Amino acid sequence: MSKAFTREDDGGLDEPEADEEPSAPKGAKAYITPQGYRKLQEELDHLWHVERPRVTSEVAAAAAQGDRSENAEYIYGKKRLREIDRRVRFLSKRLDALTVVTPSKEQHGKVFFGAWVTIEDEEGNEATYRIVGGDEFDSDRGWISVDSPLARALLGKAEGEEATVLRPKGKAEVVVLRVRYQAP
Repeated sequence: MSKAFTREDDGGLDEPEADEEPSAPKGAKAYITPQGYRKLQEELDHLWHVERPRVTSEVAAAAAQGDRSENAEYIYGKKRLREIDRRVRFLSKRLDALTVVTPSKEQHGKVFFGAWVTIEDEEGNEATYRIVGGDEFDSDRGWISVDSPLARALLGKAEGEEATVLRPKGKAEVVVLRVRYQAP
């Protein structure tokens, strides 16, 4: 048979997995609040100490049933173990790379990382946002990434100051009404 029709498998060692978690660009600082760090640490602990041992025992029980090639429980369990291991690797590396930011007394009254900021837009609509790291943003809760255009415009502003936000549909002016570092 010609080598043109065979494929040598190198085990995929040089290629990243297609569903690998995204990470920050090389050299970029990744910030997180203490609460966000704790949440990621709790997820890692749960996966490692609860979920993985449970799935491992399920896979062992399924393997004991015999023919693994047609054993759906075994195949699904192995797939789930790979997913858990991939997430554990990601969280372990990510937690090592994150910088936990705790607000200082000097920051109070000004917008910095971790602040809850209430703003008013040009139409008089009020909204409250929390400025957090990329690993913990949640638009449903009003938690925006420090890298978002709104957060970038607000950083360093004090209560009563205006900020110009560069949006895709044009500039917008907002006024900072309140700045807090404790949950509202």
